[in-house]
Amino acid sequence: MRKTGRGSPAQAPAQPRTFTDSDDPVDGRSYSLWDYLDGINAVLVYATAGDKASFTLLTRSNNRRYELPTEPQLSPDRQRLATVDVCQTQCSKEIAIWRITPESLRKELVWNASGWADATAKWKDPETLAIEYSVDGATAAATVERKLSDPSWKRVQ
Repeated sequence: MRKTGRGSPAQAPAQPRTFTDSDDPVDGRSYSLWDYLDGINAVLVYATAGDKASFTLLTRSNNRRYELPTEPQLSPDRQRLATVDVCQTQCSKEIAIWRITPESLRKELVWNASGWADATAKWKDPETLAIEYSVDGATAAATVERKLSDPSWKRVQ
């Protein structure tokens, strides 16, 4: 993807996608190339609109666009993404696992992290997520490892 002038085209095999910045002081939007995920041939775009931020994943193989709440973490086997949308305000308090297939990206598992003030996650291995989190009033963060086979995950249909 390259940014020229006011538009930011992300090149895909079939056709380009264009993201256009707008200068509206209230509802202005801005796009930036965030990352290229070589393992799944996808581009990650960071978007801001007012005081809200999100990520858009563009899969180059099929030119599809997926909106994600936070920066995704790619699993070591490149079969899944994890997103952690946990913060003090304006977050879903959800940790989500997304299944990657050649045709699509779909939410597979979710875990409710209510009661947590903040969290981040990294893959320990293809089946285990290591989650560092904090709770209100705590002086230090804690870490929990959650296997994808753990029954506390809610399967998304």
